[in-house]
Amino acid sequence: MHRPQTADLVFTGGPVHTVDPARSTATSVAVRDGRITAVGHDEVLDLVGARTEVVDLAGRLLLPGFQDAHVHPQGAGLELALCHLGDSADAQEYLRRVAAYAEAHPHAEWITGGGWSMEAFPGGTPTAALLDAVVPDRPVFLPNRDHHGAWVNTRALERAGIDARTPDPADGRIERDAHGNPTGMLQEGAVHLVGALVPDPTPQQQTAALLHAQAVLHSYGVTAWQDAIIGAHADLTDPAPAYRAAVDAGLLTARVVGALWWDRDRGAEQIPELVARREELSRGRFRAGTVKIMQDGIAENHTAAMLDPYLTGCGCPSDNSGISFVEPGALNAHVTALDALGFQVHFHALGDRAVREALDAVEAARAANGRRDTRHHLAHLQVVHPEDVRRFRPLGATANLQALWAAHEPQMDELTLPFLGERRGARQYPFGDLLRAGATLAAGSDWPVSSPDPLAAVHVAVNRIAPDAPEGTPVFLPAQRLDLATALAAYTAGSAYVNHLDDTTGSVTPGKSADLVVLDRDPFAGPPAEIAATRVVQTFVDGARVYAADDA
Repeated sequence: MHRPQTADLVFTGGPVHTVDPARSTATSVAVRDGRITAVGHDEVLDLVGARTEVVDLAGRLLLPGFQDAHVHPQGAGLELALCHLGDSADAQEYLRRVAAYAEAHPHAEWITGGGWSMEAFPGGTPTAALLDAVVPDRPVFLPNRDHHGAWVNTRALERAGIDARTPDPADGRIERDAHGNPTGMLQEGAVHLVGALVPDPTPQQQTAALLHAQAVLHSYGVTAWQDAIIGAHADLTDPAPAYRAAVDAGLLTARVVGALWWDRDRGAEQIPELVARREELSRGRFRAGTVKIMQDGIAENHTAAMLDPYLTGCGCPSDNSGISFVEPGALNAHVTALDALGFQVHFHALGDRAVREALDAVEAARAANGRRDTRHHLAHLQVVHPEDVRRFRPLGATANLQALWAAHEPQMDELTLPFLGERRGARQYPFGDLLRAGATLAAGSDWPVSSPDPLAAVHVAVNRIAPDAPEGTPVFLPAQRLDLATALAAYTAGSAYVNHLDDTTGSVTPGKSADLVVLDRDPFAGPPAEIAATRVVQTFVDGARVYAADDA
């Protein structure tokens, strides 16, 4: 009788959440040569041999590796290495850090970094005068948390030649005082007026930033991701060289899909260049078969594209409905052409008009090309019209959720809800409606915009309350909550589907790669309010341990 080969690695002694409909739970998993060979219970222990490493789960949960469907690792790594403001929401703390960074880096030509929150300033718009008080002699350029705006000082405005006579770019806005003078806040396309002057980090700095970010993501159980911008855009340096360097050095341990940036100032003439980049960049663990189209901005600065105008401070309709960065007719043509070439399209679609325009483009591609396995997806989905919720399933468009944003917090309550109004405000982040309509759900963080921790995002998806919300904070649109299993599936199997990795990852199934995560507890066994307290203790890619907590 043939005896099965012994395993290299066996997990046992705790619950296994497989995310596999055929077998949702187990207690033991065997791995050999980087692949899962058995999933079950005590019978799996027959595969333990003299050289098998046995991981005692001790009641802790094992599940598939998380996959982040929308993230910016190199940008996050660079932000952490520069003047990092991302873990505070206090204006005075920002100024203290900027001053300290400038003092510690006297030879830096520019002071940059970023990650500040709009809620720290009245109306979400800080001023150059604040920065001038701490750094008067060098230009300062600090993108905010969502990278749709930047805070600059007077010296930076002077370097860029921005004054009262400078027109707003078509895709952005220079914030101004009553006399038309720039105040030090740049929105959307206006960011590039200064950002283009900031020296790029060195190749060594870029690769170090990417590898640092990879280590952070592995520490949160992330084994694969989709990098949402491969290319240079505004303040973001093209991460492609860093990925190439990491692949060549054998240091890219994650599986990565790169979304090639669609230059909205150009048209179809860039498509051959995207085809060439796809071929040039796809090697090792990195593939570049996606194109990223940013169709609109964000609601907080009123650049997200809405079907109806934003409200003013008095609750009256304004004359502003946001910005569609790509004209809808052109968008239809471009997406149809990309789809025909086998590209996936990753849309930034935040307002209800942008969501509709993106879905219309997918529909045009389906009508022209038939059903292709391109797996287009729409990220952010802050406001979705009910008529469009129903379109995701028949079009095969995936809803890419950034769940951490679906909660009451100052940016939502002070900078968004008053300007959307009650009807639109009640259509935000409709996760439950999308699920009930049969949409495929994926999930991502948009780090460094928000935390890279999938478990924090899952907590909000299930509770619709931020993990650090003050006691008594109301649930944000409770009908849109997801159950825990669905939220975890979005961050594993759903994102694996988006990344075209579902044939080898996304579930704990025999034959699939051993991309696995061990948590410090079983969140299914505790109250939903404690999900965010769960942390990752071990992460594996292809059966190799890429992260272990000190107490693992």
